[in-house]
This record gives sequence, structure tokens and C-alpha cells, in this order.
Amino acid sequence: MGNLKTKQLNKLGYTNNQLRSLVINVVSKHFKHYNNEQIIDLLTAIKNNPENYIDDVHTGKIAAKIIGKVDEPGFKSYDLRDDAVPYKVYGARDIEASAIKQMELAARLPVSVQGALMPDARMGFGLPIGGVLATRSAVIPYAVGMDIGCRMALSIIDETDAFIKRSEYQIKQALKNFTHFGMEGGLEVRQEHEVLDSPVFQQLAFLKPLRGKAVRQLGTSGNGNHFVEFGEIELAENNTLGLPAKKYTALLSHSGSRGLGAAIAKHYTQVAMNTCKLPRHAKQLAWLDMDSEAGQEYWLAMTLAGDYAKACHEQIHANLLKALGLKAIQVIENHHNFAWKEMHDGKEVIVHRKGATPANRGELGIIPGSMISPAYLVAGKGVNTALNSASHGAGRVMSRQKAKDNMTVSAMRKLLLNAGVTLIGGSVEENPLAYKDIEKVIQAQRDLVDIQGKFTPRIVRMNKD
Repeated sequence: MGNLKTKQLNKLGYTNNQLRSLVINVVSKHFKHYNNEQIIDLLTAIKNNPENYIDDVHTGKIAAKIIGKVDEPGFKSYDLRDDAVPYKVYGARDIEASAIKQMELAARLPVSVQGALMPDARMGFGLPIGGVLATRSAVIPYAVGMDIGCRMALSIIDETDAFIKRSEYQIKQALKNFTHFGMEGGLEVRQEHEVLDSPVFQQLAFLKPLRGKAVRQLGTSGNGNHFVEFGEIELAENNTLGLPAKKYTALLSHSGSRGLGAAIAKHYTQVAMNTCKLPRHAKQLAWLDMDSEAGQEYWLAMTLAGDYAKACHEQIHANLLKALGLKAIQVIENHHNFAWKEMHDGKEVIVHRKGATPANRGELGIIPGSMISPAYLVAGKGVNTALNSASHGAGRVMSRQKAKDNMTVSAMRKLLLNAGVTLIGGSVEENPLAYKDIEKVIQAQRDLVDIQGKFTPRIVRMNKD
């Protein structure tokens, strides 16, 4: 291949290591008689119009690599970039190396534009939990995650913090009667909400049989770290809510789209993996083109799951407030497992937040700690290097199994007693020591958010796993 160098191949647009190796191999074997100028002309022509060379026995290999080889109708193979797109890591000192490695891999997808890793990050499936990824015209079902629309909702109540002490018994009864946790069953009273009338249930054939379960699970919570809790919130001076800076009673909930979201995630992850072939270690990051029928379908289904998750929180809050004769004066809520269409450097991108809170300038969010540590009400600062995001919680430092092995029920009861927290349900797998120090996590993202209030849990309801 004469004197043609890697630098020249880069200039011609052959920037991928595997593609360059293939070019060198093909040219040295089959185009020995070409001089450098002829080789450059040929490679330029293949790069600009690979479809014209796909059927040639020799150049077809290079063309197929450029296009993304079509192995069967609708099936394309892709290589990863040699270098990752920019991604900023917040609180890197306390993030496990495996989570950063996962973020690096996601940042090497050919559709990736920019990434960010939040200080509560840990290893997940596909994108790390706490990972944020902007892509160009592509949505990655597994970068949204299994629990689509998992979210926080906070109702600030027109009562002082003294309400919880004097109404402890009634609050406990309401939590027992009007919340339901776990994979099976639902609330005793059938829940009604307009989300159940969404035409998307009929538009997408695979959703039709899921509607019945969605009806049963409306207004319920999952297992694991999902919770519904009453506590007190102290609002900061000059908070952006415009409320007096004092202590209020508040209701905080954390859960997602239940079985509906999980079924959508599984279905479209499989569709993506069937049409977008990536190297084995990156296969879960398969994407759907936003212009494709499958991409549009997933977007519709994902949006429905997000609306359903929101509806679940609305029912939980409405049922509890009604049972206790309370009124919300402000509700703050948002998803932290979702994908959004946003503008980045003047172009539209798809921003995936998997366990990350949207933190556009002035946008309110909630970052919880553990069952005995505070949750923070924050306002975003709209930081570009974080893709306008913040953490979605404190983040685990122990797996569920490790948490189980390192904590006894009696030791957890002592922790709860010392913190003045009553727990209904719950398990040692969710014990407070399984989580990072929320104060450190908040400190690591002071550039991303401003604190508007501090919520302290008092009566917590969780699933008894």
C-alpha cells in the first residue's frame, strides 16, 4: 500500500481502528498494483458512496463496514468509536471504577454526543445508574432502564411539623390502608385515572394485554427502594417556591411504572438488539433510530409508562391526603428514569437519564438519602457539562445481598429508634448503611443545584421484601 499512513486514512474519514486494519489488509492483498494517488481516490470514493462498492468481492468488505453490514433485512452491525465523546464525572472519588467503565463504553457508541456521571453513580445494566447520555436521533431502551418513569413526588402540606406527632396513629393507619407494595395484588378500592383511557393501549398491539394489570396496579408501589413517607420539610429563606421559610408537614413518594414499564423495556430492548448489532460487551446499549417505526413506537410506549408512573403518585398522594383531611399547597415531582428531547449546542438530542434528576435552570427536583437521612429539595442550575442533570439519590454502596449480610433486624431497629423514624415494612436490604452519605453526595454537586429545602423522614412505608 505504498506510503499511505494512518494519518492519511484519518483524513479520508477512516477513523475506526478495525476499519483501518481492514482497509490496509484489503489494499495490500488486492490493490498492490495501485499507486498512492489511485488508492486515495479509490478509498475516497468508497467512503463517499459505499453502496456503489458493496457488491464487489474486494471493496465490498470495506463498504459493508462503513454502512454497517446488513446481515439480514433491517439488521445492522456497528463498531464502537475508538475514543469516547466527552463525559464529566461528578464525585469521582466515591464512584466505583466499574460504573465509570460503563459510562466510558456508552460514550463510545457511534450515536453518542455527550455524557455525564452523577455522584450517586453505580454499576447497572447497560448505562450505569446515575448515568446521563445524549445521543443523536437514537433512543436506547436500556439506557432509560427497566422501571421507566421511576420518579419522586413531594407534597408540601398546609400543616406545621407538629401534625405528625399528634396524628402518628392516623398516619400509620392511612399508610397501611391506602398504599400497596410489591409485585402482586393492588389496593382494595379500584382506582380511576384518565391515563387508563390512553389510546396508546390500543395503538400498540403488545400493550393491549397489559392494560388489565395496569388497572390493578394503579396507585401502588414496587419493592426494593420504593417508599411512601411522611416527614417534615424545612424550606430555606428566599426559596424559589415563594413559600415562607419554616417547617411544614410533607409527603414524599418514590416509585415507577410497575409491570407496565418493565414489559415495555423488555420488549423494545429485544427489538433494538434484534436490529442493532453491537460488540458483545456493548450489546445492551442497542438503540432504535428515532425515525424508524420501532423508535416512534418505543417513544409512545415510554411516554405512556411515564404518564402511568405519574398517575400512580397522584393516586397515592390523593388517597392519603383525603384519608387524613390534608391539603397540599405545593407539589414537586419529576422522573429520573426517562429520555427527553432537548437542545444541545443548538441541535436536538435525546437525553437519557438513568437514575438522574433533570436539573435545568430553575427546575425543581428531590434528591433522597435513606430511610433515616434527609432528602433535599433542589433547584437546577442548568449546567451543560452535566447535561442539565443531578443525582437521583444518595446511591448504594452495598449490594442488596451485602446489605443483608451486614445488618441484623435488631441493629436496624436501633438505628431507626435513634433517628426517631417509624418503619412500616422495609427490610435490612434497604438499611441506611447500604447507602452513601447524602451530605457528601449533595456537596459533590453544589455546582449543579441550589438547595431549597430539607426533608426529614418520620413515618416510612416500604415493601417487606
